[in-house]
Amino acid sequence: MKILEIKDVTVHFQNQAILQSIQLSVKKGEWAALIGESGSGKSVLASSIGGLLPSELRVSAGAVYYKGRNVLACGKEEMRTILGAGISYVFQNPQSVFSPFYSIGKQFEEVLRTHRRLTKQDRRKKALEMLEQVGLPADRAYSSYPFQLSGGQLQRASIAIAMMLEPELLIADEPTSSLDSLTAASILHLIKKMQDKTGCGVLFITHDLRQAKKYSDHTYIIKRGNIAESGPTSRVFSNPSHPYTKTLLSSIPSLRSTPDRLPVAYGRTGK
Repeated sequence: MKILEIKDVTVHFQNQAILQSIQLSVKKGEWAALIGESGSGKSVLASSIGGLLPSELRVSAGAVYYKGRNVLACGKEEMRTILGAGISYVFQNPQSVFSPFYSIGKQFEEVLRTHRRLTKQDRRKKALEMLEQVGLPADRAYSSYPFQLSGGQLQRASIAIAMMLEPELLIADEPTSSLDSLTAASILHLIKKMQDKTGCGVLFITHDLRQAKKYSDHTYIIKRGNIAESGPTSRVFSNPSHPYTKTLLSSIPSLRSTPDRLPVAYGRTGK
């Protein structure tokens, strides 16, 4: 079953198309990777799904279906209900998720107060359970303010709050790009663990080809606002059909040798 289906979505900045006729879907329990360079439009696409585009950008065509409902046609109140309970985000910068003025625990409880009818005692219990599930010292993290946690710890907390309401779709937008390699690996392992537990679909937005290959079932390659290639991850990585995909894959550094020069992608999308 498709949880997310993006049909012919085009996004404009003034008269310039940032995304052009994007087609993409995520099934229940599937991990889909959207791979692209910086500026390719992948984060713009992620924001358009949840109605989080900045005011200067607009969806000028197409539809975004969450479980068959076009979220682009939803009002603010309806969208507020969908976000969190149905669609959740893990962002590149976990600082953007939390207010610096409240403790982590208070912010967890506020999410539960908004979306669930629980007593204060049960809200606290649920928050502590989630913090423990992501490998944090629950009591200390609960009472800490965001600035008192390391980047990796705060990203774990952001995963916990994103998964707390058991959403059916998790959008992970470059969740490890600001972390060191060991912490990044542990964060992706954690997301996979949470997905296995809940059965949610994951849209993983990244520029890291190795991470995408390891975790994803289906891969989309985006270049300059267009989907250049898509297909099962095993096929895209073993037998790419688009020249741009071939160039990206050839740029993965070998563990055995280091090339003198990395290849540069040329050509237009779709050619």
